[in-house]
Amino acid sequence: MKAGRVKGLDPSAPLADNAERIVRLRLDELCGFIPAALDVTEVEALHDMRIAAKRLRYVLEVTAASCFGPYARTAAKRTRDLQDLIGEIHDCDVALPRVRRVADDRREADAAALLERVDPEAVDLAPDLAVDLPHADEHRGLVTLQTYLRARRALLHGRFLVLWQELEREGYRPRLEYALAERPVAPGTPPFTPRSPDVDLGVPDRP
Repeated sequence: MKAGRVKGLDPSAPLADNAERIVRLRLDELCGFIPAALDVTEVEALHDMRIAAKRLRYVLEVTAASCFGPYARTAAKRTRDLQDLIGEIHDCDVALPRVRRVADDRREADAAALLERVDPEAVDLAPDLAVDLPHADEHRGLVTLQTYLRARRALLHGRFLVLWQELEREGYRPRLEYALAERPVAPGTPPFTPRSPDVDLGVPDRP
């Protein structure tokens, strides 16, 4: 997934203003994979969402505390949780095709070994010749591993659905968008309170 180009960055502007533009775009990219990524069969969409979460997480971890309101730091942690969970699902998606390829290779090797057992004058292949093929034990192990990976992926994707529902319930996106518009108060700086016109500051009126 190619990252979108952030428009409107100004080298002379405050860091927080530029960071806000970056985070807003990365947040849009992340949320743009919903609802596609909620479909358990959408492997590519979920993979791209993981990359989007990684990009958002990294920029938030660098800028949240110094540039934005308090929820930005919470959002960085929640985004990390999301990225980590999708990453576990991605590991299953990467491993499954590799295991299948190994299994296919072993089947081809055993088929070749089986043909070597055939009498050249035989008109058919006797079933008993398939007993104790060279990779018989590996076949069982590879089938078990594929079954495990499929089950683990289904379990993790279910956890992903629950996590995304939690993020929606807690207002992850709107709260982060609100935090992006906030600017942290410097330590020791009292909160700004508008002065009432009738407050006596002890300054004498000019004659």
